Amino acid sequence: MNSYSSNDTLKPLSITDLAAMKQQGEKISCLTAYDASFSALIDRVGVDMMLVGDSLGMVIQGHDTTLPVALRDIVYHTRCVSNARRRAFIVADLPFMTYATPLMAAKSASKLMQLGGAQMVKLEGARIDCVSFLVNQGIPVCGHLGLLPQSINQLGSYKVQGREQAEADQMLVDALALQQAGAGLLVVECVPASLAKDISSQLTIPVIGIGAGVDCDGQVLVLYDMLNIGTIKRPRFSKDFISGAANIEAAIQAYHQAVKLSLFPTDEHSY
Repeated sequence: MNSYSSNDTLKPLSITDLAAMKQQGEKISCLTAYDASFSALIDRVGVDMMLVGDSLGMVIQGHDTTLPVALRDIVYHTRCVSNARRRAFIVADLPFMTYATPLMAAKSASKLMQLGGAQMVKLEGARIDCVSFLVNQGIPVCGHLGLLPQSINQLGSYKVQGREQAEADQMLVDALALQQAGAGLLVVECVPASLAKDISSQLTIPVIGIGAGVDCDGQVLVLYDMLNIGTIKRPRFSKDFISGAANIEAAIQAYHQAVKLSLFPTDEHSY
């Protein structure tokens, strides 16, 4: 689907629509977005989801990590994105230390939804207490396992997670626990493709991969990485889609189609 050819496509997608896509075996395409112009372009192409990620700290604000990003930053950028979108499902990140407790998480999430227009919030790690509390307040939640950028000072570097069997087993346990707590989506980042495949097959909720192989239910990339622009080196798991494309819209279209047809990621972009 890449144009607004019927009235149905003008209706914003819901988490129910994404769950149905998983059940029907249709891959879910997702890109990060941070402003109205890119939101409109990504949406026009037909990309299913837009993530207003705290990656904006690096690609928009020029920081070395995502840690300096404030809640007000995400609220502002989410509002910019939601103002321009018509169809794509909008997920917004809860920034570092804005969900230290379930109540803090709920207050932060309410701002992203009420002021920013997010349809779902994403948080990192197996924060079962927060997920359960948010879901009980009617707030849709996306989990995030594997490489957790907000924990970079604990991890020491951005590296593949889940290579060891014990670590892989724990990640599957955490994924199932997040689903049981009510999470409606799960992002897995920088994990071996075989582990991501296992997680995707065992969960009933959609699993969106980034650097996690082709067998996830969908894929997400940082917009600036797939356009090969930015202040830092493009990650190995990303691909330069602007190369050979006529323009930015064509590059986004190429990414969208590659995800839908399971042509991205290839082994070259997986672990």
